[in-house]
Amino acid sequence: MSDLYLKLVNTSIGKSAAQSLGLPSPLPLKRWKRSDQPFIEGNVLIGAASGGKALSAVANIVNTSAAMLHHASNQDSLKESANAGPKAKPLDITTAIGESFTALIFDGTGIKDAYGLRAVYDFFHPTIRKLANCGRVLVIGRDPESCRSPAQAAAQKALEGFVRSVGKEVGKKGATANLLWLAPGSESHLESSVRFFLSPRSAYVSGQVVRISKKAGKAGASSPTAPLAGKVALVTGASRGIGESIADTLARDGATVIALDVPAAMEQLQAVATRIKGKTLACDITDAKAPDLIADFVRTHFDGLDLIIHNAGITRDKTLGNMPDHFWDLTIAVNLAAEEAINEALLSQELLRPNGRIVCVSSISGIAGNFGQTNYSTSKCGVIGYVEALARQLKNSITINAVAPGFIETQMTAAMPMTLREAGRRMNSLSQGGLPVDVAETIAWYCNPASTGVNGNTVRVCGQSFIGK
Repeated sequence: MSDLYLKLVNTSIGKSAAQSLGLPSPLPLKRWKRSDQPFIEGNVLIGAASGGKALSAVANIVNTSAAMLHHASNQDSLKESANAGPKAKPLDITTAIGESFTALIFDGTGIKDAYGLRAVYDFFHPTIRKLANCGRVLVIGRDPESCRSPAQAAAQKALEGFVRSVGKEVGKKGATANLLWLAPGSESHLESSVRFFLSPRSAYVSGQVVRISKKAGKAGASSPTAPLAGKVALVTGASRGIGESIADTLARDGATVIALDVPAAMEQLQAVATRIKGKTLACDITDAKAPDLIADFVRTHFDGLDLIIHNAGITRDKTLGNMPDHFWDLTIAVNLAAEEAINEALLSQELLRPNGRIVCVSSISGIAGNFGQTNYSTSKCGVIGYVEALARQLKNSITINAVAPGFIETQMTAAMPMTLREAGRRMNSLSQGGLPVDVAETIAWYCNPASTGVNGNTVRVCGQSFIGK
């Protein structure tokens, strides 16, 4: 369903009315349009606290784009930004700034205590109002779990609170703010995440924290235009909605997709598979024979998989006291138990290749809970726990991560009562609902061969919903 309010407030009359009534005036988000477009354009400003470890790596990544890179200068706390490379132009941010910026990037990995946090203020205070519409704020920090002292861990954890607050301040511009926490020595794993969070692909992802690890091994190489070329992907629940968009996006990036759904959805599923030149697999994933059926199909047609996307899910809503037991059992079976069984079969039979990817679709309901959804919230929170635990066990540079969608414009949300639908759209920093492609783009980032260091994360695709953390 189209968001008529979003269209209305972006007309001159609608904007004036919204301002006079104190209503939100969300901006249309800029999303990815074509495979060959630069991941970022315009002016980009980079700065750092003294002792930053990520600055040169980030500068090298930005320098491969069409952006004009500037580095903050003339402040003691930002002196490390002078190491941003020869292509970066110095900019004195203590004087009036004429430019607007597509992105503001800050390397805070060198912050060691509470006093060091002043560098964050020094960089953003004179520049944040120069962030362009649909701009990006990206902060790089040190993973607090790897810090040597409580004071350093506290300062690095503080960056999370900073980023979440900034996201709420810049959301009215359609802009986002996110934080990457690096483990020591993981700077070489930054590229895919920097590209994603600076690009239009992350249009509906804000206020998020991603841990990047070194343990997974060497980051794989990938093509910017077809990063998944030669990969084989299994996408469950692929006949419509978010699943269909996931299949489209992975195919766009070069993957061959096995589109799976229940037999009743075969007509829609076949249309999706034909369009993306993939294969169909009709299967009820709750059937005890489903894991072996999937494994046999993969072995017969492809000899292995590179990407497993667990998107299939159901809701069976009732308050707990009124919920029949089959509502509980079926929701847990589809949303959680089936994923575990399928993974176990494919991993035990070594059908997921080295540097493979597993992505599970959770929900903000699994993080914050939801009235009348004890079964659904239980299953989706279980998905997060499963991802965190399995991430510690996987070998051969295989990773597992989760996405947690918020309000996404689908057939399901279109059927909601109007008041609930409007509340869902507006109760986030961007004041609008997301699109299925927003979830798909996040999954495609996880699937990138260069995302080896991204493991065990749950990223909310919710426009920084006001519900949950």
